[in-house]
Amino acid sequence: MPVVAWALGAIGAVILIKLFSREWQRVNAELDRAHPARVSDPERAGVPTLRRDPATGEYRADR
Repeated sequence: MPVVAWALGAIGAVILIKLFSREWQRVNAELDRAHPARVSDPERAGVPTLRRDPATGEYRADR
């Protein structure tokens, strides 16, 4: 009887792993579709770079 219980537990674990794996892949695919497109270099050139001020510890625009 313990062998049957162990076998059922192993089969259940395999099924759960497959279900979690399938759900994980589905969520990742959905997140990849929702990921915003990268900004091109000319658009990015207009955004200032932030640098840390060593005296105050605050971040300030580099320009």
